[in-house]
Amino acid sequence: MAKRDYYEILGVNKNAGDDEIKKAYRKLAIKYHPDKNPDDKAAEEKFKEAAEAYEVLSNAEKRQRYNQYGHAGVGGNASGGYGGGGMNMDDIFSNFGDIFGGAFGGFSSGGGSRGGRRVNRGSNLRIKVKLTLSEIANGVEKKLKVNKQVNCHTCNGSGSKSGQYDTCRVCNGTGVHIRVQQTILGAMQTQTTCSSCHGEGRLIKDKCNTCHGDGIVRGEEVITINIPAGVADGMQLSMSGKGNAAPRGGVNGDLLILVEEEEHPELKREGSHLIYNLHISIPDAILGKQVEVPTIDTKAKIKIEPGTQSGKVLRLKGKGLPDVNSYVRGDLLVEINVFTPSQLSADEKKLIEQLQESKNFQPNPNKREKGFFDRMKEYFE
Repeated sequence: MAKRDYYEILGVNKNAGDDEIKKAYRKLAIKYHPDKNPDDKAAEEKFKEAAEAYEVLSNAEKRQRYNQYGHAGVGGNASGGYGGGGMNMDDIFSNFGDIFGGAFGGFSSGGGSRGGRRVNRGSNLRIKVKLTLSEIANGVEKKLKVNKQVNCHTCNGSGSKSGQYDTCRVCNGTGVHIRVQQTILGAMQTQTTCSSCHGEGRLIKDKCNTCHGDGIVRGEEVITINIPAGVADGMQLSMSGKGNAAPRGGVNGDLLILVEEEEHPELKREGSHLIYNLHISIPDAILGKQVEVPTIDTKAKIKIEPGTQSGKVLRLKGKGLPDVNSYVRGDLLVEINVFTPSQLSADEKKLIEQLQESKNFQPNPNKREKGFFDRMKEYFE
């Protein structure tokens, strides 16, 4: 099922400011919060959907990519765990829990109180993927071996030999210190991260000898990446949870995939259109001819009409690239360039001099031919 527009989900327009976006998300998050809607799967999905929209629109870089490329710009079009759709409740409360203020206290969600316990999050990982024009046109699946932080195989990422923990006695497992101070305005409450357990609310009984209690080690993982058709050079996709593993069983970071487009030897890209410069001889331009031009995966035959002028643009509809956000496909634009020889034999020069006397070979000063850029502008507007 196609994803809904993020602005539509939050009920704001594309020019909405950060405060308006935050206010709209908070309203929806409170409305569909698990504490207000226990065991309501529909409300839980709306809660996650709003969080996914806010995650993108509250981030200037992600919002710019989304405005330019739609869901594909933030990984929302591809299968395999792209984009914010992979967020779980821990992701949401870890990243955006403070946006609720004091509306729900401990943020319980079926599994008991969350309190202020910090959920560790792995760092994001960025890689570059080079794509040919053919791969961009058709979409492609890539399997890449990525060097990254992975869960420790000895302790299964727990950081503990036995997998057991002690509740932090300093914060009683909450992960925070809460201090209440009386002021002239009433009781003021401040909250700081517990310095003993660093916000985790628990302490490892016996640290793993392999990872020394971190729960992560350096390793490799083969990751399958599905690149949608129509991506562009510089576009960044993301795979949720495929970045570096988090210490002691936290939330993994994201894998950010930067697209690099390899230059085609004959075709030049202009958005979803492709441009090919076709050079023909003067006799071919005068008499006409059928020629072959390259397309992305094969060749196409086109007819050069008699009397074709240099700079004329022929259009092969649908022979360009697909648009990453729609089913529309661009065109192949063939620019005709008539080759003028710079060296002639004596006999060739004599023939040209004879033709020069013919009025058919004289330019018409009253007829203005459109320049190449004028003609190209008509296609791109």
